[in-house]
Amino acid sequence: MPADPTTANPFDPASIDPDTAAFNAQLEQLLAGLPQVHTVPAQVTRAARESGNGPFGPIVRSKLAQSRTLAGVPCRVIVPKTVHGIYIHIHGGSWSLMGAHYSDLANERIALAAGVTVISIDYRLAPEHPHPAGPDDCEAVVAWVVRQAQAEFGTDRIVIGGESAGGQLAAVTLLRLRDRHGYRGFRGANLVYGCFDLSMTPSQLRWGDRNLVLSGDSIRWSFDNFVPDPAMRRDPDVSPLYADLTDMPPALFTVGTLDPLLDDSLFMQARWLAAGNQAELAIYPGGVHGFTLFPLALGRRADARCDAFIAQAVAE
Repeated sequence: MPADPTTANPFDPASIDPDTAAFNAQLEQLLAGLPQVHTVPAQVTRAARESGNGPFGPIVRSKLAQSRTLAGVPCRVIVPKTVHGIYIHIHGGSWSLMGAHYSDLANERIALAAGVTVISIDYRLAPEHPHPAGPDDCEAVVAWVVRQAQAEFGTDRIVIGGESAGGQLAAVTLLRLRDRHGYRGFRGANLVYGCFDLSMTPSQLRWGDRNLVLSGDSIRWSFDNFVPDPAMRRDPDVSPLYADLTDMPPALFTVGTLDPLLDDSLFMQARWLAAGNQAELAIYPGGVHGFTLFPLALGRRADARCDAFIAQAVAE
């Protein structure tokens, strides 16, 4: 189904529920009073968020999460009592911000709701470590998991996913595992408001100055950090929209209508299908970039659909 199943036309402004509209207005007002992310060094933003002085308060860690090093890369691992599969998670943050522990509570929810061991990868960040450092870390961890899954976690049913930059890294990792390791056994891909074209889709180019988590300038800043050479940005290892997408697993693409990365999910889902794969597209009216991270009923609907997708993917 090409939309949030509760909505006939997700692009109709009347489809935006009042709570979402009110939250978006408050968010835009809050962000208007703060320095935009592209005007502050990434290291300063990271330090503020780690200290709890970011605009969204302190980072809350899960008591179930353990810090481990897999294939030489730090990870956060959550193992529920009942395990049907493995969910490899790759966090967002414009390739420059955040870390695996930011997603502890969301990954705890996924672990318990879907019955999966969650492995969240703490890949190296730009601009200190531009492409291909982050993708290399993700490839190393996922290749290790593929080899060790049954012995280490008691199952070889693997789903991969991530949000924003993590969606890009998840898609690139799928391609690398297929092409470099000959692995085509993933059960699913959970790709949440991912960025799949760093040469910029129309929705990115036309977004302008409006700041709803992302602005046009902050998008360009993140691309400059991660892939400083613009000539590289249509390389399939950078922009998987341009890759050969054959032999990809079933995918769920999730995105909101007020996200400058909207076209990335629209285009990628179409290319996924055209390559002969299964793909669902869930479009949420009024969803801004990162809407699942906020206390919104809209986000909880999207979370529930993603959890169900992961659970079904690892079911016998």
